[in-house]
Amino acid sequence: MKKIAEIKKEFMQADSADLPALFEQYADDARGGVAGLIAQYRKKLEKLEQERERLAQMGSYERRYAHCGLICGVDEAGRGPLAGPVVAGAVILPEDCEILYLNDSKKLSARRREELFDEIQEKAVVWGIGMASPARIDEINILQATYEAMREAVAALDPQPQLLLNDAVRIPGIETEQVPIIGGDGKSLSIAAASVLAKVTRDRLMLEYDRIMPEYGFAAHKGYGSAAHIAALQKYGPSPIHRRSFIGHFV
Repeated sequence: MKKIAEIKKEFMQADSADLPALFEQYADDARGGVAGLIAQYRKKLEKLEQERERLAQMGSYERRYAHCGLICGVDEAGRGPLAGPVVAGAVILPEDCEILYLNDSKKLSARRREELFDEIQEKAVVWGIGMASPARIDEINILQATYEAMREAVAALDPQPQLLLNDAVRIPGIETEQVPIIGGDGKSLSIAAASVLAKVTRDRLMLEYDRIMPEYGFAAHKGYGSAAHIAALQKYGPSPIHRRSFIGHFV
């Protein structure tokens, strides 16, 4: 009879598709440790199936418009902060692409976003990033700067998409057919992927700015208007990456 440690190793190394066979193989083992392993991995498999069902629902827009050709999700990060750029992501995922736990970037932990960032780039047909600087935001306003960043992200794609799925907005100046989806980063896999790329790219930039200007605490608040950020802004004055059009109430 195999030791429980050996059976545990089998479960740990098994692919999800192989787990049902292991359940059946050890179903008659009366040892409590084995029964506990089976219960533990049944629960894991059940959660995995639920996650795949959630992803299938998030792929509904991609399936609906599959006849259009290459579908690109577009989203942004950083419209609201007092400092730093606004960043846009554009992603074309292959059909039937599975990226477990992909979701609206705001619903994910920083660690999960970092993990997904690499997986999205690895699995995507193509992806692009665009951004508008704080000076550009002040020059043309945040909405127009966001559109500009989105156009830049889409323009970086090769091949170009036949359809854009956008989070809530219709981007002016793009001839490609567009479908705005309210709350799209939680409803479309492509938009969710774009939101993760945009968010992680921007957060990494803010960490770099924090190393250069640690007095503002950018690593903690990423430029958003937290109490600590506003206090630092009032103490040290605006930095080169502050949006002058956003900070009039505080400085």
